[in-house]
Amino acid sequence: MNVTAEADCLFCRIVAGELPADVVETTERVVAFRDIDPQAPVHVLVVPKEHHGDVSVLAAADPTLLAEVVEVADTVAHDLADGQYRFIFNSGPRAGQSVFHVHGHVVAGTQLGWSPA
Repeated sequence: MNVTAEADCLFCRIVAGELPADVVETTERVVAFRDIDPQAPVHVLVVPKEHHGDVSVLAAADPTLLAEVVEVADTVAHDLADGQYRFIFNSGPRAGQSVFHVHGHVVAGTQLGWSPA
């Protein structure tokens, strides 16, 4: 499996600059951009630039990169909200993953309830 990029992957195309995104934070290995269908006042996707299918795959392949993803999420939450946030990874289609390039959702900016359904 090629972990650098997948030609048909939406997020790989965003990382490559082929598709537009409202980027709010970037590092050498991670990019964060606003979700196109926000579920809260702050809803940002934090994406490693390398292609990994889900968070478990990333954790096994490159735990340092996963730690950087978490660090970027924390920076985004502090820059765009009050530092209080939920960081969500969906793994698999039944869990709600629709783009199979690992990404975490930073959700913040309002009082969050709990609804896993």
